[in-house]
Amino acid sequence: MALVFANNSSLANITALPSGISGGALNLISTQTASASSSLEFSMDSTYDSYVFKFINIHPATDNTHFQINFSTDNGSNYNVTKTTTYFQAEHDEGDSTTGLSYNTNFDLAQSTSDFYLGLAVGNDNDQCLTGTLNLFNPSSTTFVKHFTGVSQHYHQGNYSRNDYCAGYGNTTSSIDAVRFKMSSGNIDAGDICLYGIA
Repeated sequence: MALVFANNSSLANITALPSGISGGALNLISTQTASASSSLEFSMDSTYDSYVFKFINIHPATDNTHFQINFSTDNGSNYNVTKTTTYFQAEHDEGDSTTGLSYNTNFDLAQSTSDFYLGLAVGNDNDQCLTGTLNLFNPSSTTFVKHFTGVSQHYHQGNYSRNDYCAGYGNTTSSIDAVRFKMSSGNIDAGDICLYGIA
């Protein structure tokens, strides 16, 4: 395979990529803003092989509640895809007295249709919120299971900085065409979720 070069002397002078170089850009599809919302739901199609969700300043109405997700194969009529997942977290409290890095068996799933947790015990003080990213790979495949990875950083209700890591697969060969985000208790009081497709 031949190398493809831009015919410019510096990156600042490049006005277009050579035809052999692909874009790989994040294309914003939609943004939803919560306002005392019971859930935020997104529809997807087969336009992209990979989708990215960015959740920004998710603020729960209820203290000590969990941010969670589920998938649909029937355009959002049911959110009950069977999943097997993993979950671990790192944490550090404001008083610098407690730290931890642990796998959390209470919040992983084994062939379950339940909602999956992206962030645990989020606080609802005025300055507390959760931010993070979820990657969903090839959801339109009718051959393979649907892999996903997620990471969140949030202000834990006990005044911790908590970094949660999750991953798993939706154990279905049906196309996933909708995704729902919600809290385990109460509404999403405020925050934005953006859906991107990767070209």
